[in-house]
Parts: sequence; structure tokens; C-alpha cells
Amino acid sequence: MPLGRELPQLLRQRLFHKGRKFDFEVNRLRLPNKSEGEWECIRHPGGALAVPVTAEGKLILVRQYRFAIQGRILEFPAGTLEGTEEPLETIQREIAEETGYSAQKWDKLGEFFLAPGYSDEIIYAFLARDLEKLETPPPQDGDEDIETVFMTPEELEKAILEGEPIDAKSVSSFFLARPFLI
Repeated sequence: MPLGRELPQLLRQRLFHKGRKFDFEVNRLRLPNKSEGEWECIRHPGGALAVPVTAEGKLILVRQYRFAIQGRILEFPAGTLEGTEEPLETIQREIAEETGYSAQKWDKLGEFFLAPGYSDEIIYAFLARDLEKLETPPPQDGDEDIETVFMTPEELEKAILEGEPIDAKSVSSFFLARPFLI
């Protein structure tokens, strides 16, 4: 588990819902500083993300419809860890499904909490290089509505700074990858 872990004391679990991708709970807790209260938390198995880079230096992103925001958002390919999958296995599966590419070279960029105010989700970020277009990509999930987008690092940075809808995990991972893109 991540650094700095200090478990609160569970006083009472008031609500628990098991979902398809994550669980939701409301607990009465005593925190390490002794304060008590009720807190809501999304329990998530974690996700893996790739910053794919073509031989020409273009980044591969996806523009994906997300029902929660009722619109499309630019993202790097990513997915939820399933079962006992390791993060690298997850992203190797997801990059093929979402972009139709596979990568021969993988470098771990780091890991970070996505939204620690209400979720324990950790994102494992990787740089994907030596890309190959798959002749027959695996099918996308039935609920995915995805368009593949190619951008230079400069174009993506401009889009970020101009406020184009881009998710936080992609912005963070782009800046982790930036030193490798020069």
C-alpha cells in the first residue's frame, strides 16, 4: 500500500454498496488525530494509464464520451485493474482495446492518488514506446465511445493550458512523461 498509510479506527459502517467498478461506503471513523465523524469513500481497485508515443513523437490519446460529465473528454488510454491483474497487464490490454496499438517498450512513470478526498484509487502511469498498429485490434467494451487522437506534445500542452476538457490523470501523466518527450 502507499507510503504514509495510517489506518483510522472503524467505529461503525453505516452504508456499503458493491458496484461494478468500485464500492462505496459511509463509515463512522476515529482519525489518527482522535477526531470522529462520518466519511464517505469510494473503494477502487486502481487503474493503469499509458502515455503512448509513436516513432514520430506523436502522442496517442482518446476522446471518450463520459456519462458522468455528459460529454467527451480527451484522455490517455487507461483502465481499471481487474481481478489479480498487475498494472502493466491492465494497460497492455487497454491500449490495444482503446487505440488498436501495442507497445514493445514500457517504462513506469510513477503512481499517484486520483482523488484522495473521497477515493482510494491509485493510478499507475506508464510510458509506452515502440508502438505497433495491430492488424486486428481486440473489440472495445460495449459502453465505450472512443475516437483516437494524435497530438504532438506541444499541441497537448497548448490544449491543457487553453482549458480543453482533459482529465486530471492524463494531465498529471503527461507532465511525468514530459522529460522523456524532448
